[in-house]
Amino acid sequence: MTSTTLRAITHRLTTTPVDQLPSIASFLATSLGDCAELLSAPQNQKPGKSDSDNAVQIHKLKTRLASLLQDRTVEGRWTAVVLVKATVEAGQWEILRGYEPIVRGLIGILAKPDPISTRKMCIITLTRIFHLTYQYPTLVREITTPHLPAFVTAALNLVSTLVKLPSGSSRKPKPNTPFLEIVLHAILELVPRHPTIFRPFGTQLRTLLTDILGASSPAYYPEPVVDVAEQLFASLYKCAPKDKSSSGWSNDCRSTIVSIHNAVDHVFRAVVEQWESVDGSLVPTKQNYSKEAGNDRPDALGLPSWKGIHTGTDRIITLLRILSGFISMPSTSSVALPLGSILDLTSRLTSVIVPANGQSSNGAQANPEISREEREQLWAELPRIHIGAMELLSQVVNVLETSSTSITQSMLEQANWVFRHERFSKDVRSTTYDLLQSLVSVNGPAMPKQSVSSIANVLRSCCHDLLPTSGESGSQVKSQSDSKSKSKAGPGTTNADSFLNPNLITLQVSPGSSLSKIEKTASNLLQAVLASVPSELLAASLRAEIDRTIILTADKDAMLASVLNPIPAAKGRGAGASLMPFLVRSYSDQMEVEALVRPRMPVLMTAPELDAYTENEEDEEAEEMDTETFDATPSTSEFLKAPHVEAPKPEPAPAVPSVHKRTYAEESTLQSTGFAVETEKQPVQAKKARFETTVSAVTESPSGQTQPVTVTQVSTSSHEQPQFKTQVSTISTTSQSAADPADDESDGELPTLNMDSDTDEDEDDDVAMEG
Repeated sequence: MTSTTLRAITHRLTTTPVDQLPSIASFLATSLGDCAELLSAPQNQKPGKSDSDNAVQIHKLKTRLASLLQDRTVEGRWTAVVLVKATVEAGQWEILRGYEPIVRGLIGILAKPDPISTRKMCIITLTRIFHLTYQYPTLVREITTPHLPAFVTAALNLVSTLVKLPSGSSRKPKPNTPFLEIVLHAILELVPRHPTIFRPFGTQLRTLLTDILGASSPAYYPEPVVDVAEQLFASLYKCAPKDKSSSGWSNDCRSTIVSIHNAVDHVFRAVVEQWESVDGSLVPTKQNYSKEAGNDRPDALGLPSWKGIHTGTDRIITLLRILSGFISMPSTSSVALPLGSILDLTSRLTSVIVPANGQSSNGAQANPEISREEREQLWAELPRIHIGAMELLSQVVNVLETSSTSITQSMLEQANWVFRHERFSKDVRSTTYDLLQSLVSVNGPAMPKQSVSSIANVLRSCCHDLLPTSGESGSQVKSQSDSKSKSKAGPGTTNADSFLNPNLITLQVSPGSSLSKIEKTASNLLQAVLASVPSELLAASLRAEIDRTIILTADKDAMLASVLNPIPAAKGRGAGASLMPFLVRSYSDQMEVEALVRPRMPVLMTAPELDAYTENEEDEEAEEMDTETFDATPSTSEFLKAPHVEAPKPEPAPAVPSVHKRTYAEESTLQSTGFAVETEKQPVQAKKARFETTVSAVTESPSGQTQPVTVTQVSTSSHEQPQFKTQVSTISTTSQSAADPADDESDGELPTLNMDSDTDEDEDDDVAMEG
């Protein structure tokens, strides 16, 4: 079927007019995906008839695509680019090994004035081709090495202008270019795989990125472009020689930290900082208070100058993101994270906080040489700076995981300090929740009680953010209750809509409803605390508030964490109530809830190897029981012959001489099949299992009544003599009156079966009774 599809594709591609090909390009690309098995199959050296036909069709397809790439019409070139990408992804190595002409044609399209969509698709196709050749050294040598430099040059020419300088060439970005984001993404994808090819372009890329990241206003470049530029800037150290890669990474990290401190010196000049650096090499920048805050020179990382508090804040945030990129970027060589310098930097950034009610008592002392307007601008920008600092700490925790235990307390104190004074900002709260969620997920089981108590206010804030209407409804209820006592209240003190529409104060959140960013981070933090923090460290009131919140919001993951980590029973109180009913009511159709409520774990003892072992043991014991025989003395076992009944030839059994408990010197046994007494002598076993055998028979009393007799044999080890216990129970009440006069010694009562083990005292009693 795939050969027929391939033949149809080549037929339509050659017979359809070129101007109509874009309308069927998507259908042809999808059909080529269905022919992946045929396109990727290796060609046999001695092909058969069908294989030869398939090879002819593949050759026709390649030839037609190569001709369309050189077509004069825009429609033909656009169709060729789309189908080349589909063919390469379907055929992989078998198609790539003969694609040098097509790669050259794709690179040539970038220099032509084709539509933006065609050139963007051409960049994507070439990036995919160079990406697929990475795992094949032969294809890298034939395709990537000779053609990738030409592709990088053509792509950079689309977004920048080459400037010749005495020190070397540099790149200046073109304004309002539509190719900037896709070109940066393509280079970011290829730099880690082919760093040596990008080494000659390192200086050009660095100058281009510094102009993008150091722009005086972020309005020049959209946020996605700035994000990918930050990631690419952090990965340029890979273009250094292999022996200098580690030192290049360390130098870039060090330069980034120094640049941040330099920018903070100008932005924080409105306050007198109480922070002191642990790094003696950091020298404060001299300030000129008569000029606007800013840096007139490029910083240590090469970013251009800037002016203004807002622009300085943007520069600090950009540098923090670049530092986060350095930390999170995978490296081929081992590097040492500068944790001391990072914590020193975040400590400085979080030491200055927004004062409460316009006062400076909560933060640093105000600098009298700076105007009030600049200081108020700083208060407005501080939350953004603190968000960037906490995002940097979150990245450190995500990279180090359990290795960050030693610095957890420092990060926790910084987060609590910022949250305590800037909780009015939703972004600050959301970032704090995210940071604490990272800390709790990694180090929650090892957190002491003091650390858990310090985040109690943050957890209560999470509950408040998940239930934003709880405060409003509470205030409405309070105002309604207080309205009776305040007869002279103003006309605008009560919300009339609460009386007209009571559903406004409903707190229940339907399952599956979309959550905002702050609600997602708050829910994740509550879930991490319930799953990782020991329950006994949470206060009872706080745990009750958390459980109430997750019930009202119908948070499945948080309820699962609460059920799996219940409140332990403490002295003076019982165990806490479980959230299982609420979880089942809201998510009864979920598989994890079904597995939690009704687990169906198979019994481990049903394993085949365990069954075989158990059956072998039982068979061995049964064989021992069947083959074991004991010595019996005919004179002492005559009373056993009386109740003996053979299955094939039933005979009337004689009367039992006595029904009293007796002790015998020789060992006796009964066969389970015929209930007969064996008289054959056998040597005494060294050790025998203890078991009991019960034999029932029917005897006739002297009065002619039948009586069932039960004989129980107890077998012990060879050191103890077997003892027989006989119990006679009557069927009718008349048998008691007709009993043997010799039984009067038992006070008119028949003996009962003694279930206790025989002891020496019992033997003495029996001897006395027989005497």
